Amino acid sequence: MGDQVYPLQSKEASQKRHDLAPEPDEAFREFSKRVFAEGALPAKVKQLIAVAVAHVTQCPYCIRGHTQGALRHGASEQEIMEAIWVAAEMRAGGAFAHSVIAIAAMGEPPTR
Repeated sequence: MGDQVYPLQSKEASQKRHDLAPEPDEAFREFSKRVFAEGALPAKVKQLIAVAVAHVTQCPYCIRGHTQGALRHGASEQEIMEAIWVAAEMRAGGAFAHSVIAIAAMGEPPTR
């Protein structure tokens, strides 16, 4: 990547996060392992879902990490891009769906 807007992840930052709050850090790591483990959904599908969600939440660390996680679990570049398009549609769909609020307000007298 070119100029960094966000600091790169580092072992030092991970260690500092752990040192500042070891119990929550360990609990989060265990939770993450369990969530992304094989289950009713294959790990690849879970990683593709995470790629989509990461684009909606706009977390650059999650985008990078889960894109690489999806690749490690056998996702193709095309599958990853389709997941991103699903995220884009869902994000746009929220604005579209909420337009009924504006439509309802259009039928009301203006307030001051």
